[in-house]
Amino acid sequence: MGGGDRLREYRGKRDFGRTGEPRGKDASPGEEPRFVVQIHDASTLHFDFRLQVGDVLKSWSVPKGPSGDPGDKRLAVPTEDHPLEYEDFEGVIPRGEYGGGTVIVWDRGTYRPLSHDRRGRPVPFEEALGHGHATFRLNGTKLHGDYALTRFRGGQGSDGEEAWLLVKTGHAGAGKHGTPDPHRARSVRTGRTLAQVAGHGGGR
Repeated sequence: MGGGDRLREYRGKRDFGRTGEPRGKDASPGEEPRFVVQIHDASTLHFDFRLQVGDVLKSWSVPKGPSGDPGDKRLAVPTEDHPLEYEDFEGVIPRGEYGGGTVIVWDRGTYRPLSHDRRGRPVPFEEALGHGHATFRLNGTKLHGDYALTRFRGGQGSDGEEAWLLVKTGHAGAGKHGTPDPHRARSVRTGRTLAQVAGHGGGR
């Protein structure tokens, strides 16, 4: 399925005459797949965790944010695919628009898929997600090491809401403090907090 079709839901929810979010073009995927974690102060403050899969960013809403502590199990609820350009988006989505509120880029970098089958053969990342369990290694400014996304509810053919767990695996890159206070956290892109971005009207 092409990137244009995969972004149909994303585009259908937004009025690009009002929001500064990217519409999505033919962005180059690059040599290594990318990831980004954004803090979104919408009706409910949450983190958005996005992994590049082909020509889109597969996305999950993570209420408590990803953690570097292997003991933390973070709920991750799938949202619509986003365009690759969303990795750079930081600003204020107007009130009344879908997802209205302030967004900062908390972390970003590259990742390496790690999923294998029982014989040790690599499994394509999108296929691993389809099966409900994918492992990967993050190389970001703040997040490092191995993580796993595991579906524990819903999925294809299910009428229930799909839900996953995002968990740090192993101890390489592990931290004891989990996710920082999102109100004090700073963007890796601009060094600004949510309040600073909101105070400047979301200028990029």
